[in-house]
Amino acid sequence: MRFWRPRSKKGFILILAAFFLIFLSGCDSIAVFDPKGPVAQRQKDLIMYSLYFMAGIILVVYVAFTIIVIKYRNHPNRKASSYKEDLHGNNLLESIWTIIPIVIVTALAIPTISAVFDLEKPPEAAVKEKTKDPLVIYATSADWKWIFSYPKESIETVNYLHIPTDRPVEFRLSSTGSMAALWIPRLGGQKYNMAGMETILYLQADKEGDYRGRNANFTGEGFAEQTFHVHAEKEDTFQSWVKDMQNNAPKLTQKKYDNIIKPGLVDKQVFSSTHLKWVDHGTHAGMDYFIKRYRDAYEDDMGLKRKNGKSEVDPQEDKN
Repeated sequence: MRFWRPRSKKGFILILAAFFLIFLSGCDSIAVFDPKGPVAQRQKDLIMYSLYFMAGIILVVYVAFTIIVIKYRNHPNRKASSYKEDLHGNNLLESIWTIIPIVIVTALAIPTISAVFDLEKPPEAAVKEKTKDPLVIYATSADWKWIFSYPKESIETVNYLHIPTDRPVEFRLSSTGSMAALWIPRLGGQKYNMAGMETILYLQADKEGDYRGRNANFTGEGFAEQTFHVHAEKEDTFQSWVKDMQNNAPKLTQKKYDNIIKPGLVDKQVFSSTHLKWVDHGTHAGMDYFIKRYRDAYEDDMGLKRKNGKSEVDPQEDKN
């Protein structure tokens, strides 16, 4: 059997180029390389620095490899070099290949550590102005939705949020149960949401727009749909939205909240009060709030049965 082959090398190159052109035409711009805020910009700069630095290392290695292959290749006129059985090494070479990795790791570690510590604080350029205090938002993950609470504004949204531009946002992250990770690629990197523990993530949008966020930590069958929208807008537009929601959105009841955090998918929602008056999942006291209400929802999958108000391992499941 004879396979089809291009008639010339030029034809093969054209076909290969056309394939990659068609393949890449369906790719959108990579979000982390399209920053819309100072945090994302700082992280992009760090990524690009690392890429250029490692590309330089690869270039040096391949150039050295090519030189060695060509210079010391085997050919008819080459004479065999003498072999010394008592050779124990070369102190100079061993020092060089020990020092070089140390220099590489140091050159990558210093800007990385500096960025990590800097990003644990609100963006400095914004907080210098008194009117630019961080906007506090409690971001709570649940299977499989996002709940955003504005304690000062007394507003709570589900699967979307509004933020003002040119103002840092202090996300206080927690989870009703399984560990998730809040990630808005165009605004900055992710941090983990955990039950009974509060972590803080500072982000900021410098440009108006609609940005996508998601859960960056796998949490089960609804993980792919656990996304949300971030509407970044001017301060006055944001304040208008706040007043509108305070006046027109319904109040959140505890029964309604318990229904929202039940495992499953829900649509966008907004309320003129928050769940923080009943429970803060980032505290030790609020850590088991979800488990006490919906433990049964997971028992079939976990092989657990109820007995006298407590869960125990199903013996049949345990045998398997």
